[in-house]
Amino acid sequence: MYDLHTHTTISDGELIPTELVRRAAVLGYKTLAITDHVDASNISEAIKGINAIKISAGHYGVRLLSGVEITHVPPKEIAELAKRARNEGADIVVVHGETVVEPVCPGTNMAACRCSDVDILAHPGLLTEEEACEARINNVALEITSRGGHNRTNGHVYRVAKVSGCNILVNSDTHGPDDLMTETARKSVAIGCGMTPGEAENILSDKALDHFR
Repeated sequence: MYDLHTHTTISDGELIPTELVRRAAVLGYKTLAITDHVDASNISEAIKGINAIKISAGHYGVRLLSGVEITHVPPKEIAELAKRARNEGADIVVVHGETVVEPVCPGTNMAACRCSDVDILAHPGLLTEEEACEARINNVALEITSRGGHNRTNGHVYRVAKVSGCNILVNSDTHGPDDLMTETARKSVAIGCGMTPGEAENILSDKALDHFR
């Protein structure tokens, strides 16, 4: 199993990074990305902190990816900050999308979808087909999420992503120990947004991670 969108005490999560890794390992996760909320003020520290525990994660059998979630940053600054994250050692760059439950600046989805340094657009809300087409061109994966509130538009996101031929991932947006999904919960989220069992099997497997190898 994988989860490429989680948070720790480095931003607004409840667990220190190593405890999050341990809890994920017990549930059967083999790949985990820690993607704490960042802007220009804390991006360097967030990346450095996660890179520091990769050896510890390996002892628990988890491939840990250091990441960031660029959050509420003005759209004009997203590309520059994503490139900075890459240059400073981030394995995964996530952008906090235009969820319907937060006042994310309009234009954030498009800025992320047009940026080749972005890997995942998280909980993109009422994503447009134009945005999804840009995501496909730039190999930006679109997220189906289990996070309360953000998951209101999962069905819409899946339909638009599928029609546009985008990469799709299922993530938890974990902030606390109860947010990590079991295998059964992951399947429920996937099928609940409209995937067939066969589609869910592929998207939930490590086949979905080819872009991150």
